[in-house]
Amino acid sequence: MTNPDYIVIEAEEDGVHVIGLTRGTDTKFHHSEKLDSGEVMIAQFTEHTSAMKIRGKAKIYSSHGVIESGSKK
Repeated sequence: MTNPDYIVIEAEEDGVHVIGLTRGTDTKFHHSEKLDSGEVMIAQFTEHTSAMKIRGKAKIYSSHGVIESGSKK
């Protein structure tokens, strides 16, 4: 994978979970981060990470635009 895009996740409430999922025949959780309100994480898809799950209220910025995830409440 050459020069993969980055995504930016901005937590809008405490306790937003960002979970990385592996690539391959068996998809598994391989990394998890917890963000509090106002915290920002910069991430990218790699040869190991094929998907990300974001739980909680956050804004996700990518080359495709801005997506808002819902509140966990």
